[in-house]
Amino acid sequence: MKTSFDPLRQKYPSQRYPIYARGGMVNCSSPMASAAGLEMLQKGGSAMDAIVAAAAALTVTEPTHNGLGSDAFALIWSEKDQKLFGLNASGPAPMLASIGRITADGNDDHGKMPLHGWTPVTVPGAPAAWAAISRRFGRLKMTETLAPAIRYARDGYPLAPVLCENWKNSAENYRRIWRSPCFDAWFKTFTPEGIPLEAGEMMRLPDHADSLESIAESEAEAFYRGELAHRIDAESRKYGGYLRYEDLAAYQPEWVEPARVNYRGFEVCEIPPNGQGIVALMALNILNNFELKEKDSPETAHRQIEALKMAFADARHYVTDPKEMTIDYHRLLDPAYGAKRASEMQDTARIWSHDVPPGSGTVYLCAADGEGNMVSYIQSNYKGFGSGIVVEGTGISLQNRGWDFSLDPQAANCLKPGKKSYHTIIPGFLMKDGLPVGPFGVMGAYMQPQGHVQVVSNYVDFHMDPQQALDAPRFQWIRDLTVTVETRYDMNLAQALKRRGHAVSVDMNTVLFGRGQMIVRLPNGVLVGGTESRTDSNIACR
Repeated sequence: MKTSFDPLRQKYPSQRYPIYARGGMVNCSSPMASAAGLEMLQKGGSAMDAIVAAAAALTVTEPTHNGLGSDAFALIWSEKDQKLFGLNASGPAPMLASIGRITADGNDDHGKMPLHGWTPVTVPGAPAAWAAISRRFGRLKMTETLAPAIRYARDGYPLAPVLCENWKNSAENYRRIWRSPCFDAWFKTFTPEGIPLEAGEMMRLPDHADSLESIAESEAEAFYRGELAHRIDAESRKYGGYLRYEDLAAYQPEWVEPARVNYRGFEVCEIPPNGQGIVALMALNILNNFELKEKDSPETAHRQIEALKMAFADARHYVTDPKEMTIDYHRLLDPAYGAKRASEMQDTARIWSHDVPPGSGTVYLCAADGEGNMVSYIQSNYKGFGSGIVVEGTGISLQNRGWDFSLDPQAANCLKPGKKSYHTIIPGFLMKDGLPVGPFGVMGAYMQPQGHVQVVSNYVDFHMDPQQALDAPRFQWIRDLTVTVETRYDMNLAQALKRRGHAVSVDMNTVLFGRGQMIVRLPNGVLVGGTESRTDSNIACR
């Protein structure tokens, strides 16, 4: 649809102020998903009902990053229980997936896990996460919480600018590289006119709506032990995949104790391994040993980059399915180990390897209600649209989380049947003196813990409001000495980092630097929210 203006041409710098509310708040990367969550609050639902509604809506309104075949994690503050709960809804590798079988079948990619197709598909966890949250904390039935998502999918919704840009780039890339018939359903579903639609045009996903209805009416049983599970199984068999009905039927999400680090009096909480939230916690544990005096100083940025590099080195060596880890992850968060790593840091950039601690890594959304309940939630198909697999006639797009597995049997994150991979998606939560401050998160693969560290530091060290904490220009460490920065980043600061040995470059794609949301609850119960300026984000509140 042609218009007289280009919605992606941002000629003038805009300003966003934090949003204040008392009765509840839902922050999403899609305004329609935020509206779906608000609809639940207006019906008398809790923050937990709102998050389920918003998460389901995002599978429709932002399919470029998540879908019905996603994984999910959540941190949930229950005001009634006065407790923070963790939910790990990542899924394991299929029981038929092994290093030997994949290589024997010729389904590897030159000795590595392939990025697309059926081989990297693991058991999806998102629908099970919705059901688990609803059962434990919800007031509304899933037929109510999923109703907005079903409406958007069946009646259609107008496409947003950044969404369209991501959609178009993906479709153009996929046309070049996808030749197998297993991808035909993706093109039929997401490019129904043969080309991606333009901003403002309507998108309808009728098969997706039917599957959502089935999930809602059965409280996700249809996806794991019903008709949808059988259809996933049949499609996997048809194209030589490893996922089976039995893998889906055996799946249950796990309630876990959140991992925590004290950062200058604030308790920063993350989901423990197999998630990469521990990277953010390890980096903050190292940064505790330095006084960060000025936000835009070479010293501050250098310390943050080096701490993150150390944390990634350790995580990539140790973190995998917790049942397969060779050490207790708590050892990586020991303050003494943070101090040891800090003492190794120099004034110039280095390439770090893992160390040995002493004995002893999408769509992000958050919600809060007027009663004190708060939820930090994330779900993802991983790399863009995920595996590229859409189960014919269902609208179910499947993630490619198994791409992170190694086919080296000596690697910590080596593929095994029924094993969970190192996982990039991470929700965050801040507490202080045993009370909730609020949920936060930054989506974007390995940018996520880096975004967490920068947002937490902006809020805690430099006293920024949630919106400013998100808006501040970001860096991203890529590998070795390579660091990229946004176009808005202070170029004098970038030059100073270069003089310290960092290989700094500027990237014009702001989406690569993460897309975040944040809510803070003030002592009087008022909520203060920030939403990502790098995408089609919005806040719905009452």
